[in-house]
Amino acid sequence: MSLDPASVLGKAMIVLHAFEADDHGLSFAALQRRTGLPKATLHRLSGQLVEAGLLDRADGDFHLGSHLFELGMRASVERTMLEVATPFLEDLYERTHEVVHLALREGAEVVYVAKVSGHRAPRSPSRVGGRMPVHATALGKALLAFAGEDERIEVLRGPLERRTARTITAPGRLRQQLDSVVSSGVAFEYEEGALGLVCVAAPVLDADDRPLAAISISGDATRFHPADHAASVRAAAAGIAATLARRHALARRH
Repeated sequence: MSLDPASVLGKAMIVLHAFEADDHGLSFAALQRRTGLPKATLHRLSGQLVEAGLLDRADGDFHLGSHLFELGMRASVERTMLEVATPFLEDLYERTHEVVHLALREGAEVVYVAKVSGHRAPRSPSRVGGRMPVHATALGKALLAFAGEDERIEVLRGPLERRTARTITAPGRLRQQLDSVVSSGVAFEYEEGALGLVCVAAPVLDADDRPLAAISISGDATRFHPADHAASVRAAAAGIAATLARRHALARRH
C-alpha cells in the first residue's frame, strides 16, 4: 500500500528518498528542489528528522542519519544474508583480487548490499546502497532469471534503459539470456552496465529455487575473463544457500 504524500509520514519519506547514492550532502535549497515541499514544511520536517536521528546536519548540509543504518541492519533477512555471505565474498576476493558484490533485487533494479574490492579495482558505478537496472548487470540477470514469469514479463516490457552501446535492450534476446542462466546457473555481463567492465554472477536460491540474492565477480574487460570464474561464483552462491538453509533449520528446531 502506497503512503499518502500529504501525510506526515509520506512527506518524511519524500525527504529521505530525495537522497541518492552519490550524494555527500544536500543543502536546504537542494533538498527543497528535489522534494517540492514548501519551505516552512521542509524546515519543520527536516528539524524533526534530525532530532530523530534519521537526518544529520553538518556544515550546513543535510545527510542521511546514522540511525537509518542501524535500523537497516536490524532488518533480519538482509542482516542474516550479509552475515552468512561475507566469508564467501571475502574468499572470492582473496582468490581473484577482483571486485566482489552481493546484491538483492527490487523490481527492475539491483540493490548493492556489499562490495569487496582492492586498490586495483577498476572504476565501477556500483556502491553499497546503490542501484542499477537488472537487465544491464550480471547480478540482475541472475536474479531475474529465477523470478516468477510475471516478474520477468514486467521487466521485459521495459523500458530497458541503454547504459552503453552493449546494453541488451531487445526483450527477446534478454529472455534468451535469462533462460540460459537457468540452465547454467550463472549470468554474464560484457560492458553492458559500464564500459570497460565485465562480470559473472550466480543467484543464491532457497529450497524452492527462488532467488534470495546474487553474488558476482567483476573486473577490467582487458584482463578479466568472466567464464574462468563461473564455477567459483556458482559454488560460493551454493555455499551461502546451504548455510542459510542450515540456519533456518536450526531456528525452526528452537
